[in-house]
Amino acid sequence: MKKIFAVLLLCVAVSSLYAQKNDASVTGHIIDKKTGEHIPFATIVVNDGQLYTTSDETGHFMLTNVPNGIHVFKATLVGYQEHKQTITIHKPDTYVVHFYLSPDEQMLEEVVVTGNRYVTKKRETGNIVNLVTPKKFETTASVTPAEILNFQPGLRVEYDCGNCGVPQLRINGLSGQYSQVLLDSRAIFSSLGMVYGLEQLPASMIERVEVVRGGGSALFGSNAIGGTVNIITKEPTSSLLQLSNQTGLIGGESLDANTSLNGSFISGDGRTGAYLFSMIRSRDGYDYNNDGYTDIPKLRSETVGVRAFQKIGERQKLTLEYHHIHEFRRGGDSLDIPAHESNLAEQLEHQINGGGLTYDAYSADNKNSGSVYVSMQHIGRNSYFGTGKNPDAYGRTKDYTLNAGAQWIHDFQNETLPAIFTAGFDYTYDQLEDVMIGYNREIAQQTHVGGIYAQNEWKNVRYGILLGLRADKHSMIKSPIISPRVTLRYAPTKDITLRASYARGYRAPQIYDEDLHVGAVGGEVSLIHMSPDLVPEYSNSANLSFDYWKQIGQWQINLLLEGFYTDLENVFALVETGHDSQGNLLLERVNEDGARVGGFNAEARIAYGKAFNLQGGYTFQKSKYKTPFKWSEDVEAQTTMYNSPDHYGYVNIDYIPVEPLTLSLNSIFTGPMLFQHYAGWVEKDCEKVTPTFTDLSFRVAYKVNITRKNQMEIFGSVKNILNQYQDDLDVGMDKDSKYVYGPATPRSYYFGIKFVF
Repeated sequence: MKKIFAVLLLCVAVSSLYAQKNDASVTGHIIDKKTGEHIPFATIVVNDGQLYTTSDETGHFMLTNVPNGIHVFKATLVGYQEHKQTITIHKPDTYVVHFYLSPDEQMLEEVVVTGNRYVTKKRETGNIVNLVTPKKFETTASVTPAEILNFQPGLRVEYDCGNCGVPQLRINGLSGQYSQVLLDSRAIFSSLGMVYGLEQLPASMIERVEVVRGGGSALFGSNAIGGTVNIITKEPTSSLLQLSNQTGLIGGESLDANTSLNGSFISGDGRTGAYLFSMIRSRDGYDYNNDGYTDIPKLRSETVGVRAFQKIGERQKLTLEYHHIHEFRRGGDSLDIPAHESNLAEQLEHQINGGGLTYDAYSADNKNSGSVYVSMQHIGRNSYFGTGKNPDAYGRTKDYTLNAGAQWIHDFQNETLPAIFTAGFDYTYDQLEDVMIGYNREIAQQTHVGGIYAQNEWKNVRYGILLGLRADKHSMIKSPIISPRVTLRYAPTKDITLRASYARGYRAPQIYDEDLHVGAVGGEVSLIHMSPDLVPEYSNSANLSFDYWKQIGQWQINLLLEGFYTDLENVFALVETGHDSQGNLLLERVNEDGARVGGFNAEARIAYGKAFNLQGGYTFQKSKYKTPFKWSEDVEAQTTMYNSPDHYGYVNIDYIPVEPLTLSLNSIFTGPMLFQHYAGWVEKDCEKVTPTFTDLSFRVAYKVNITRKNQMEIFGSVKNILNQYQDDLDVGMDKDSKYVYGPATPRSYYFGIKFVF
């Protein structure tokens, strides 16, 4: 490993020594075409990277030692369309060039990193990459990723426990264990981290969320069968201070308050910067059916962290990220007394510390770049999962995750069909200890996963061919696993892009997030263990898409139709195996024959300047076991997969009738699905087809400019206006805590205020 690190660093360092000198310089400013204001910290690139710089805090820039010849200058910044100019340098002199950038309301020129592990335009990626921006968090009144990811095609976030509120992300109909969640492209979300992780990260630390559906993104890991969600933390671009509070009443009764304080600081030359974030959340428990037992848990959390960078010279950069999260959640009855004195309690307290360090370097001709990184996260969890005032239901869990690796990229700048070659390796280590003495359960698991990968992407504006191969050695699988990747892209016109992809992946026979959650069923608890005969699960997935982009005056249109299909071999499933001596329900993870999931996603995005923006998505799918699956002796065997509706979708509409006022209408649609109901409150195990739900919300925001740089915004929202909420919740201590479906909250009211200095 040390030799590989050294070789990668040497390649980048040697190629950085050469730089052509000349006395010519180019200076100018970057201006917002709509407002006329100067834009700080935009990037100016010459000849796709031969030279580059950034504008300073006043929006001005200077490039020196520009060689003679014809050069293409390009100015870019997130949220703006790029602007190119061709300049001829023929003698030592100072040349003046100004750039006027137009706001990109639909992010047509946005760049992403998740699709192929390097920065590229979203329109030119081999896989469809969807973006969630900070603006979308605001207009949907979302304070965590768990709330915002419903507003993406093919994605659903469901809550799998009425006591503790476990969130689970489903992509293209596949449960959460089939998807990979990354933090700044690093795989530090362990099985324990994924139990509540999507509800523990605050929106205040997130710059954007990149979503790739399907297995084509598996260069980040071959377990990304359903897809990949890459949460990118905020990096400073200017100096500012932001204070905000959102307070609400769930069901008109239970208080939910979220306060964040964030600061961004950057040096005048843009070479040093830091973004500090903090958040405090306090949510009271909520009881919908007045049976004395919560249906939404009590929550207390505090988060603090920083992302900082230091540019070393002109072509090297060091980035540091750290976060600390403390969270307490409690569900059941009598929330203010000790857990073991309650009839039913699920109580968890987390202490999470994580962070990472990344070194990036670029050659002078921009043909080579390298990255070396290490990320770590430690989670300590104290828990209580118990019923009947059981004093022995306390548990303790510790988890340590390490992810390290290196990557090298070479750009073959061929005029006919340029190519980008990527190679690297990564290593992930996870050490998990979970002890629940009262249930005679003790888990001690160490996993080591080493992976090497290589891919080459031949591409220009019209064509793209990506061939990739990844080899993983998992400590719980005897032989290495080879996973090929193929993506094709063809743009017959500048407005149309066709894509196709294939990927193979796997899931190892190890502990997953659902194993670390103990649900209450029938006055007892349910415990999951692995079959000693469990073997790896394999997948083959394919995607095919049609993508249409069009700009007519101030109108911007993007229409997408995407077909997907996944074939699962040796699919994992949970079956009842009886009860232990304490009466607790025992579930075993076994291999079934297999399953097939297929369907299509449709998405439309339409914007008129900044005044109007519509985004909507619809998914139709079928999820079937290859042979009938029987999870209980009380029900008939089924081929239909559970918790997987055939129809679901969303709509976002943002309208600015006058500049200070923003109106937002949001809706989440969920069609019927087959759902399991364990015995307890009901006499025996049974199944139900759930009704259709439409979760409609409305938000209004008004912005006040205190000074040119200081702003205040006041806002209010109503979630689930139609109050469509599950009406057959189990009652009392014998409830099945997993029998929850539909919208996350009943009709709820929120209001807030935000200051930017």
